[in-house]
Amino acid sequence: MTVVRTSLLEITDLESLDLKTETRDGNRFYIDDKGEAYPSVTTVVGLKNKEQIRLWRERVGEKEANKVSTSAAKRGTQFHQHVEDYLRKEVDFIEFENILQEQMFSAVRPVLDEVVPLALEAPMYSTYLKMAGRVDCVGMFDGKLCIIDFKSSSKPKENYMAESWFLQMTAYSIMVEELTGHGIEECVAIVAVEGSNSFQMFVCDPKDYVEDLLQLRKQYENLYGV
Repeated sequence: MTVVRTSLLEITDLESLDLKTETRDGNRFYIDDKGEAYPSVTTVVGLKNKEQIRLWRERVGEKEANKVSTSAAKRGTQFHQHVEDYLRKEVDFIEFENILQEQMFSAVRPVLDEVVPLALEAPMYSTYLKMAGRVDCVGMFDGKLCIIDFKSSSKPKENYMAESWFLQMTAYSIMVEELTGHGIEECVAIVAVEGSNSFQMFVCDPKDYVEDLLQLRKQYENLYGV
């Protein structure tokens, strides 16, 4: 893949990108300063598991599915905020609503101390992919420039469950290279598990997932015409 830009940003400038969001027919889009609309990374990659999620909702019922989804979303939002506050070092202490939140954060804190964040919760886009999204973290980890994603889960994840995360992070790695000229060496998902004092880590080389990502993007275009 070759991406050429006439002007490049510093990685630390990614947080300053101005992208607005809107929802069209249930799909999330990011809008740049020229009015160009890009489907979100999560929307496009979500095609991969769309059928499995539909079958799961049918199996457990809409009420239970909505309950589980709402709980997972709340847990994930709170966990992300704790991690971001810690990495930004903008608060003297982190307040937790309950012991489970504190336990999950405490489990990942040692590995967070090894992360050197360069951009957090940064909006990004790619004219090559025609996609956009918001990355958890671009930073140095284990001596490498990485995309780092922070996840929370009610139970441990199997390796195959990380594939959707790898696809999302591959999209962000392409965006970073397109916008800054810096190549991402690894994508790292750090997972805090509810009720556990340890964490999981899943690592990939983004080059291994580019082809699958492009196929999903083509599938999305065929379905929605954008």
